[in-house]
Amino acid sequence: AMRWVFLAVIIVGWFVYYPIVDNFLVSTTNQDIFTGEESFVGLENYRRLADDPVVLLSLWNNCLYAMLSIVFQVFGAFCLAAIIESLRSLRWRNFWRAVYFIPSAISTTVTGLLFYFIYQPDLGILDVLLKMIGLGAFSRAWLGNEQTAIYAIIAMSQWQGFGYSTLLFTIAIQKIPRELYDAARMDGAGPLRQLLTITFPLTREMTGMMIIVTITGAFQVFTEVMVMTGGGPNNASQVLGTWLYQQGFNQNDMGYAAAIGVVIFVVTMISGITQLWYTRRRRVQV
Repeated sequence: AMRWVFLAVIIVGWFVYYPIVDNFLVSTTNQDIFTGEESFVGLENYRRLADDPVVLLSLWNNCLYAMLSIVFQVFGAFCLAAIIESLRSLRWRNFWRAVYFIPSAISTTVTGLLFYFIYQPDLGILDVLLKMIGLGAFSRAWLGNEQTAIYAIIAMSQWQGFGYSTLLFTIAIQKIPRELYDAARMDGAGPLRQLLTITFPLTREMTGMMIIVTITGAFQVFTEVMVMTGGGPNNASQVLGTWLYQQGFNQNDMGYAAAIGVVIFVVTMISGITQLWYTRRRRVQV
Protein backbone atom coordinates (compact mmCIF):
# COMPACT_ATOMS: atom_id res chain seq x y z
CA ALA A 1 0.00 0.00 0.00
CA MET A 2 2.85 2.39 0.86
CA ARG A 3 4.35 1.73 -2.56
CA TRP A 4 1.21 3.06 -4.26
CA VAL A 5 1.05 6.06 -1.91
CA PHE A 6 4.67 6.86 -2.73
CA LEU A 7 3.94 6.53 -6.48
CA ALA A 8 0.94 8.85 -6.13
CA VAL A 9 3.08 11.42 -4.32
CA ILE A 10 5.66 11.30 -7.13
CA ILE A 11 2.97 11.73 -9.81
CA VAL A 12 1.29 14.64 -8.00
CA GLY A 13 4.64 16.26 -7.29
CA TRP A 14 5.78 15.95 -10.91
CA PHE A 15 2.57 17.08 -12.60
CA VAL A 16 1.31 19.63 -10.04
CA TYR A 17 3.95 21.03 -7.70
CA TYR A 18 6.97 20.95 -10.02
CA PRO A 19 5.18 23.05 -12.70
CA ILE A 20 4.21 25.60 -10.03
CA VAL A 21 7.81 25.97 -8.88
CA ASP A 22 9.12 25.95 -12.45
CA ASN A 23 6.61 28.64 -13.45
CA PHE A 24 7.93 30.89 -10.69
CA LEU A 25 11.51 30.28 -11.86
CA VAL A 26 10.54 31.13 -15.45
CA SER A 27 8.92 34.37 -14.18
CA THR A 28 12.36 35.57 -13.04
CA THR A 29 13.80 35.27 -16.56
CA ASN A 30 13.42 36.60 -20.07
CA GLN A 31 12.96 33.71 -22.49
CA ASP A 32 12.77 33.45 -26.25
CA ILE A 33 10.69 30.37 -27.03
CA PHE A 34 11.94 30.28 -30.62
CA THR A 35 15.71 30.45 -30.00
CA GLY A 36 15.79 29.06 -26.47
CA GLU A 37 17.78 32.04 -25.19
CA GLU A 38 17.26 32.80 -21.52
CA SER A 39 18.49 35.55 -19.19
CA PHE A 40 17.89 36.08 -15.47
CA VAL A 41 16.09 39.35 -14.64
CA GLY A 42 15.05 38.76 -11.02
CA LEU A 43 11.81 40.50 -10.08
CA GLU A 44 11.78 42.81 -13.10
CA ASN A 45 8.74 41.07 -14.60
CA TYR A 46 6.80 41.69 -11.38
CA ARG A 47 7.72 45.39 -11.46
CA ARG A 48 6.37 45.48 -15.02
CA LEU A 49 3.12 43.98 -13.75
CA ALA A 50 2.57 46.87 -11.35
CA ASP A 51 3.02 49.41 -14.17
CA ASP A 52 0.98 47.56 -16.80
CA PRO A 53 -2.50 49.14 -17.09
CA VAL A 54 -3.82 46.10 -18.97
CA VAL A 55 -2.89 43.84 -16.05
CA LEU A 56 -4.85 46.06 -13.66
CA LEU A 57 -7.81 46.13 -16.07
CA SER A 58 -7.62 42.35 -16.49
CA LEU A 59 -7.49 41.85 -12.72
CA TRP A 60 -10.56 44.06 -12.33
CA ASN A 61 -12.40 42.09 -15.02
CA ASN A 62 -11.55 38.83 -13.23
CA CYS A 63 -12.77 40.26 -9.93
CA LEU A 64 -15.97 41.48 -11.61
CA TYR A 65 -16.37 38.05 -13.13
CA ALA A 66 -15.96 36.45 -9.67
CA MET A 67 -18.38 38.81 -7.91
CA LEU A 68 -21.17 38.43 -10.46
CA SER A 69 -20.62 34.67 -10.61
CA ILE A 70 -21.01 34.42 -6.83
CA VAL A 71 -24.27 36.40 -7.02
CA PHE A 72 -25.77 34.26 -9.81
CA GLN A 73 -24.04 30.86 -9.69
CA VAL A 74 -23.93 30.55 -5.90
CA PHE A 75 -26.71 32.52 -4.22
CA GLY A 76 -28.99 32.66 -7.26
CA ALA A 77 -28.53 28.94 -7.91
CA PHE A 78 -29.16 28.20 -4.22
CA CYS A 79 -32.49 30.07 -4.31
CA LEU A 80 -33.54 28.33 -7.54
CA ALA A 81 -32.59 24.91 -6.12
CA ALA A 82 -34.66 25.61 -3.01
CA ILE A 83 -37.65 26.57 -5.16
CA ILE A 84 -37.33 23.44 -7.32
CA GLU A 85 -37.03 21.16 -4.28
CA SER A 86 -40.12 22.77 -2.73
CA LEU A 87 -42.29 21.51 -5.62
CA ARG A 88 -44.55 18.65 -4.58
CA SER A 89 -44.41 16.78 -7.89
CA LEU A 90 -41.30 14.64 -8.44
CA ARG A 91 -41.95 14.79 -12.18
CA TRP A 92 -41.83 18.59 -12.21
CA ARG A 93 -38.72 18.64 -10.03
CA ASN A 94 -36.92 16.35 -12.48
CA PHE A 95 -38.19 18.40 -15.43
CA TRP A 96 -36.87 21.73 -14.12
CA ARG A 97 -33.54 20.21 -13.09
CA ALA A 98 -33.06 18.98 -16.66
CA VAL A 99 -34.16 22.29 -18.19
CA TYR A 100 -31.62 24.29 -16.21
CA PHE A 101 -28.82 21.73 -16.57
CA ILE A 102 -28.91 21.42 -20.38
CA PRO A 103 -26.85 24.63 -21.05
CA SER A 104 -24.04 23.23 -18.86
CA ALA A 105 -23.73 20.24 -21.18
CA ILE A 106 -22.93 22.46 -24.17
CA SER A 107 -19.28 23.10 -25.04
CA THR A 108 -17.98 26.49 -23.93
CA THR A 109 -16.67 27.14 -27.44
CA VAL A 110 -20.07 26.38 -28.98
CA THR A 111 -21.82 28.53 -26.40
CA GLY A 112 -19.41 31.39 -27.08
CA LEU A 113 -20.10 31.22 -30.82
CA LEU A 114 -23.85 31.02 -30.16
CA PHE A 115 -23.81 34.19 -28.05
CA TYR A 116 -21.44 35.85 -30.52
CA PHE A 117 -24.27 35.72 -33.04
CA ILE A 118 -26.91 36.64 -30.44
CA TYR A 119 -24.94 39.81 -29.63
CA GLN A 120 -24.43 40.85 -33.27
CA PRO A 121 -25.48 44.50 -33.74
CA ASP A 122 -28.82 45.05 -35.52
CA LEU A 123 -29.02 41.44 -36.83
CA GLY A 124 -28.50 39.58 -33.54
CA ILE A 125 -31.44 38.12 -31.65
CA LEU A 126 -30.88 40.42 -28.65
CA ASP A 127 -31.04 43.67 -30.61
CA VAL A 128 -33.98 42.42 -32.70
CA LEU A 129 -35.86 41.49 -29.51
CA LEU A 130 -35.17 44.89 -27.95
CA LYS A 131 -36.57 46.62 -31.04
CA MET A 132 -39.65 44.37 -31.03
CA ILE A 133 -40.55 45.37 -27.46
CA GLY A 134 -39.89 49.06 -28.02
CA LEU A 135 -36.46 49.23 -26.39
CA GLY A 136 -34.47 49.76 -29.57
CA ALA A 137 -32.63 52.67 -27.96
CA PHE A 138 -30.78 50.12 -25.82
CA SER A 139 -29.54 48.08 -28.79
CA ARG A 140 -25.81 48.30 -29.48
CA ALA A 141 -22.74 46.37 -30.59
CA TRP A 142 -22.54 44.50 -27.30
CA LEU A 143 -19.17 42.86 -27.95
CA GLY A 144 -17.77 45.87 -29.82
CA ASN A 145 -18.48 48.37 -27.06
CA GLU A 146 -15.81 48.88 -24.39
CA GLN A 147 -18.45 49.48 -21.70
CA THR A 148 -20.50 46.35 -22.40
CA ALA A 149 -18.10 43.72 -23.79
CA ILE A 150 -17.04 42.14 -20.48
CA TYR A 151 -20.62 42.19 -19.14
CA ALA A 152 -21.86 40.43 -22.27
CA ILE A 153 -19.25 37.69 -21.80
CA ILE A 154 -20.09 37.32 -18.10
CA ALA A 155 -23.80 37.05 -18.93
CA MET A 156 -23.08 34.20 -21.34
CA SER A 157 -20.99 32.42 -18.72
CA GLN A 158 -23.74 32.71 -16.09
CA TRP A 159 -26.29 31.28 -18.52
CA GLN A 160 -24.08 28.25 -19.11
CA GLY A 161 -22.99 27.56 -15.52
CA PHE A 162 -26.21 28.38 -13.68
CA GLY A 163 -27.82 24.97 -14.15
CA TYR A 164 -24.80 22.99 -12.98
CA SER A 165 -24.60 25.00 -9.75
CA THR A 166 -28.34 24.54 -9.25
CA LEU A 167 -28.00 20.78 -9.63
CA LEU A 168 -25.27 20.63 -6.98
CA PHE A 169 -27.40 22.63 -4.56
CA THR A 170 -30.42 20.39 -5.16
CA ILE A 171 -28.28 17.39 -4.20
CA ALA A 172 -27.18 19.16 -1.00
CA ILE A 173 -30.78 20.09 -0.14
CA GLN A 174 -31.98 16.52 -0.72
CA LYS A 175 -29.57 15.32 1.99
CA ILE A 176 -31.29 17.45 4.64
CA PRO A 177 -33.60 15.27 6.80
CA ARG A 178 -37.26 15.95 5.96
CA GLU A 179 -38.12 15.69 9.67
CA LEU A 180 -36.53 19.10 10.24
CA TYR A 181 -38.95 20.74 7.80
CA ASP A 182 -41.91 18.89 9.28
CA ALA A 183 -40.97 20.08 12.77
CA ALA A 184 -40.49 23.65 11.50
CA ARG A 185 -43.96 23.64 9.87
CA MET A 186 -45.51 22.36 13.09
CA ASP A 187 -43.87 25.29 14.90
CA GLY A 188 -45.45 27.70 12.41
CA ALA A 189 -42.37 28.47 10.31
CA GLY A 190 -43.16 29.59 6.75
CA PRO A 191 -41.16 28.79 3.59
CA LEU A 192 -38.83 31.80 3.98
CA ARG A 193 -38.13 31.01 7.65
CA GLN A 194 -37.39 27.38 6.74
CA LEU A 195 -35.04 28.56 3.99
CA LEU A 196 -33.06 30.81 6.35
CA THR A 197 -33.01 28.59 9.45
CA ILE A 198 -32.75 25.09 7.94
CA THR A 199 -31.83 25.00 4.26
CA PHE A 200 -29.13 27.68 4.21
CA PRO A 201 -27.25 26.62 7.40
CA LEU A 202 -27.28 22.94 6.46
CA THR A 203 -25.97 23.57 2.94
CA ARG A 204 -23.22 25.93 4.14
CA GLU A 205 -20.41 23.53 3.23
CA MET A 206 -21.74 23.17 -0.32
CA THR A 207 -22.04 26.97 -0.49
CA GLY A 208 -18.44 27.34 0.67
CA MET A 209 -17.22 24.82 -1.88
CA MET A 210 -19.18 26.54 -4.67
CA ILE A 211 -17.71 29.92 -3.75
CA ILE A 212 -14.19 28.48 -3.94
CA VAL A 213 -14.89 26.79 -7.29
CA THR A 214 -16.56 29.93 -8.65
CA ILE A 215 -13.73 32.28 -7.66
CA THR A 216 -11.09 29.87 -8.96
CA GLY A 217 -12.98 29.48 -12.23
CA ALA A 218 -13.38 33.26 -12.57
CA PHE A 219 -9.62 33.77 -12.38
CA GLN A 220 -8.94 30.94 -14.82
CA VAL A 221 -11.49 32.05 -17.44
CA PHE A 222 -10.04 31.97 -20.95
CA THR A 223 -12.12 30.25 -23.63
CA GLU A 224 -15.17 32.51 -23.36
CA VAL A 225 -13.14 35.68 -23.90
CA MET A 226 -10.96 34.26 -26.69
CA VAL A 227 -13.95 32.96 -28.64
CA MET A 228 -16.11 36.08 -28.30
CA THR A 229 -13.79 39.11 -28.27
CA GLY A 230 -10.15 37.98 -28.04
CA GLY A 231 -9.76 40.57 -25.28
CA GLY A 232 -11.06 43.52 -27.30
CA PRO A 233 -12.17 46.08 -28.05
CA ASN A 234 -9.09 48.03 -26.97
CA ASN A 235 -8.31 45.38 -24.31
CA ALA A 236 -11.60 46.22 -22.53
CA SER A 237 -12.51 42.54 -22.02
CA GLN A 238 -9.03 41.21 -21.25
CA VAL A 239 -8.72 38.84 -18.31
CA LEU A 240 -5.50 37.58 -16.79
CA GLY A 241 -5.66 34.30 -18.72
CA THR A 242 -6.02 35.94 -22.14
CA TRP A 243 -3.37 38.57 -21.40
CA LEU A 244 -1.03 35.79 -20.27
CA TYR A 245 -1.63 33.94 -23.55
CA GLN A 246 -1.07 37.02 -25.69
CA GLN A 247 2.11 38.02 -23.87
CA GLY A 248 3.56 34.51 -23.87
CA PHE A 249 2.63 33.16 -27.28
CA ASN A 250 1.90 36.25 -29.38
CA GLN A 251 4.58 38.57 -27.99
CA ASN A 252 7.11 35.80 -27.20
CA ASP A 253 7.51 37.15 -23.64
CA MET A 254 7.26 33.91 -21.69
CA GLY A 255 8.87 35.28 -18.51
CA TYR A 256 6.26 38.04 -18.23
CA ALA A 257 3.49 35.55 -19.00
CA ALA A 258 4.77 33.29 -16.21
CA ALA A 259 4.65 36.27 -13.81
CA ILE A 260 0.98 36.77 -14.71
CA GLY A 261 0.48 33.05 -14.04
CA VAL A 262 1.98 33.50 -10.57
CA VAL A 263 -0.52 36.29 -9.88
CA ILE A 264 -3.41 34.02 -10.88
CA PHE A 265 -2.06 31.24 -8.65
CA VAL A 266 -1.58 33.51 -5.62
CA VAL A 267 -5.04 35.10 -5.90
CA THR A 268 -6.84 31.76 -6.22
CA MET A 269 -4.82 30.22 -3.38
CA ILE A 270 -5.54 33.11 -1.01
CA SER A 271 -9.26 33.08 -1.82
CA GLY A 272 -9.46 29.30 -1.46
CA ILE A 273 -7.60 29.17 1.86
CA THR A 274 -9.67 32.06 3.23
CA GLN A 275 -12.95 30.43 2.29
CA LEU A 276 -11.88 27.03 3.69
CA TRP A 277 -10.88 28.67 6.97
CA TYR A 278 -14.19 30.53 7.19
CA THR A 279 -16.25 27.44 6.32
CA ARG A 280 -14.43 25.34 8.91
CA ARG A 281 -15.14 27.95 11.58
CA ARG A 282 -18.83 28.11 10.72
CA ARG A 283 -19.36 24.41 10.11
CA VAL A 284 -22.71 23.14 11.33
CA GLN A 285 -22.94 19.63 12.70
CA VAL A 286 -26.18 17.96 11.73
